[in-house]
Amino acid sequence: MGIFTNFSRNQVARSIGLIFTATGLLYGTWSAMIPFIKERFALDEAQLGLLLLSLPAGVTIMNPFAVPILHRFGAAKMARAALALASILFIAPLFAGTVWVLAFSLFLAGAAFSATNVSMNTCSTMLEEQQSIRIMSTCHGLWSAGAMSGSALASIITGMGVLPLLYSAMVSGLLVIVALAAGKHMHGLRETVHNSEEQAGKKFAFPNAMLWSIITISLCTNLAEGTMADWSAVYMKEVLVSPAYMIGWGFSAYAFFMASGRFVGDGLLVRFGERRVLIGGGMVAATGLMLSVIFQNTPVALFGFALVGAGVSLGAPILYGASARVPGMAPGAGLATMNTFAMVGFLGGPAVIGFIAKSWSLPAAFALVAFGALFWAWKAWQTNAIK
Repeated sequence: MGIFTNFSRNQVARSIGLIFTATGLLYGTWSAMIPFIKERFALDEAQLGLLLLSLPAGVTIMNPFAVPILHRFGAAKMARAALALASILFIAPLFAGTVWVLAFSLFLAGAAFSATNVSMNTCSTMLEEQQSIRIMSTCHGLWSAGAMSGSALASIITGMGVLPLLYSAMVSGLLVIVALAAGKHMHGLRETVHNSEEQAGKKFAFPNAMLWSIITISLCTNLAEGTMADWSAVYMKEVLVSPAYMIGWGFSAYAFFMASGRFVGDGLLVRFGERRVLIGGGMVAATGLMLSVIFQNTPVALFGFALVGAGVSLGAPILYGASARVPGMAPGAGLATMNTFAMVGFLGGPAVIGFIAKSWSLPAAFALVAFGALFWAWKAWQTNAIK
């Protein structure tokens, strides 16, 4: 409670948290719109999976340019500008007239998402250093809360008959205003760049054995996260044939429990330790996925997706911290390297799910993700990289 109180009383922290919330809301809205994209362009699962690769392609291409741009304009300005740009680009797919235009718009949206992600996390880190406070976990919890709200609202409102294109345009306009409003108090954030020349060549390092273990677990956790983001609404609509107004509720249930886990995560980690929490998280996520596969009805799936959210909620905080502590690597190199693989797993993994769903079925693809969750639990148990 004390941590959140300190956050709520800090104007700069609230502004940074607003950007995290808006980014999550934007991503949640996009997640709920994926079934409409699939239906509009008559895409099968493999084609949708291939199309979704456009997002990680944009992220991958943008990553090398994000830090120089941040150094040139500052993290605060970049965060606001990137959010405004992402808000426009993430609705562009709904206006696309052809699949090629759709793919290109997703590529650009991925680039904007990468810029927003880098800059808002940098803002959070700088404020923690400058004011000796902890806000990162709360910020990520707000991202999850935004994602949950975005998906739920999009499902309810479009289920009431509002055109997805119209609703997305309204969300886009609102978030552009939010991006501008967030700058009111962010001038209190002092822009600092630590050892930029020294760190320029240390943004990525070849992983050693311990870091490979962390990366392996991260790929599994991010596969589960990406699958929920990109395929939960499709699963609700096509496999479970849920009512239109409930299509996005699966992702919302997942995001709600992910946010809840992150808000209480510091206490859980102190009490049980990182290894136990990560092992338990993998088993809980696997249970939730298998429930949705075995009992193919809407209430059970909502419960199952909620379990997945709880299971993966503390994966990122644990793995990011563990990667930063890997011995024998330059400062920041382990974290930066793991983050690169994490983004590939989160944004690229769902494309693989599409091909598996096309070859077998979407429930079979979800079952494979469940086995991945069990693998991360086993890997966390046997590795020395997790405390």
